[in-house]
Amino acid sequence: MHVPPEAFEELLAEARTALPGIVALRRRIHRRPETGTHLPHTQQAVLEALDGLGLDLATGSNLSSVTARLEGARPGPTVLLRADMDALPMDEETGLDFASTVPGAMHACGHDTHTAMLVGAARLLAARRALLAGRVVLMFQPAEESGGGARHMMDEGVLETPDGGVAAAFALHVTTRFESGTLHLRPGPTFAASDGLHVTVRGRGGHASTPHRALDPVPVACEIVQALQAMVTRTVDVFDPAVVTVASIHAGTTSNVIPETAEIRGTFRTLTPATRQLVREGVTRVAHHVAAAHGAKAEVTLVEGYPPVVNDPARTADLHDAAAALLGPGRVHHLAEPFMGAEDFSYVLQRVPGAMAFLGACPPGVPPAQAPDCHSNRVVFEEDAMAVGAAVHAAVALRAGLLPGAGPGTDPRT
Repeated sequence: MHVPPEAFEELLAEARTALPGIVALRRRIHRRPETGTHLPHTQQAVLEALDGLGLDLATGSNLSSVTARLEGARPGPTVLLRADMDALPMDEETGLDFASTVPGAMHACGHDTHTAMLVGAARLLAARRALLAGRVVLMFQPAEESGGGARHMMDEGVLETPDGGVAAAFALHVTTRFESGTLHLRPGPTFAASDGLHVTVRGRGGHASTPHRALDPVPVACEIVQALQAMVTRTVDVFDPAVVTVASIHAGTTSNVIPETAEIRGTFRTLTPATRQLVREGVTRVAHHVAAAHGAKAEVTLVEGYPPVVNDPARTADLHDAAAALLGPGRVHHLAEPFMGAEDFSYVLQRVPGAMAFLGACPPGVPPAQAPDCHSNRVVFEEDAMAVGAAVHAAVALRAGLLPGAGPGTDPRT
């Protein structure tokens, strides 16, 4: 079953016409970034932007979320579209004239663009309410970078609907890795699970001039770091990958004292439950036994983070087909390999079949391989891509509702 072409022929053009307003909202949010679960200014900006569209609006009880529901003209499935709203705790060095005015906070992961694109999609969909069968839930979420805001919104009922549940969920993530305005996606694992590691090596302190009378934890910690890399390359299947990164080593307070302890902190990323468990066991085993080989002790704490983002094959096809119909097949690409970053949209996809795709937003004149990417304090996104993002959001929601026979938990493509 094909979507009638006339349903989408003006969608991208209208999004491009609306781009100045989308850009203005994005820049307003960018100038005043907020981190964590409490985003009052961002929440207010979203509520003001959605005002007058005839949406059913609700805000969170324990976090500054916004949930907007749009009812279509006919019965049909419920589709969820999600945007995250929080910033990162870092100083901006882009030199943009709308750069962050908040010390120690920056929208370095593009969540300001995600939010503005979803507001743009809300406007496109509200204008096409008569075409929409079912409903669209717009999920504006705090605390993606830390705190699992998606899970908190689920606890507060974002997935609850009168017809028994959300049939499909979709999200976009901007990146400078790809040409602006292109879409990149794949079925199956797309983002990795993210877990934290903390190892404390306990030795025996002493004078730096007599290390033989102490038990120096520093070289033991260094050996653990190296052994963890060997553990990955020699125990993990290269076709089911893992990444272990030690991002912080701390020991001592001065140059002439051997410290009692050395601290190692880092993260490990995996795509499947089996490899996740394998790495958990490997980190613990390596730390304990390397330390024991030197007469020291290691205390290992592993902190479970986000699960992997696993795209449902049918919903991935829905998103691909909607984007291809909108942009042309040459602008929609298969993502060859997963990204080992993490995303808490994974919690939604554990409950609802759906898909997340990358939206290229590389600035013109800059090769994607050289452009600063997400989480860089110098990252700059091409704002024209936001028109594409808004239109893709709207297209996939309309496509699901236009196809007959779809209901909660069914495939609207059949």
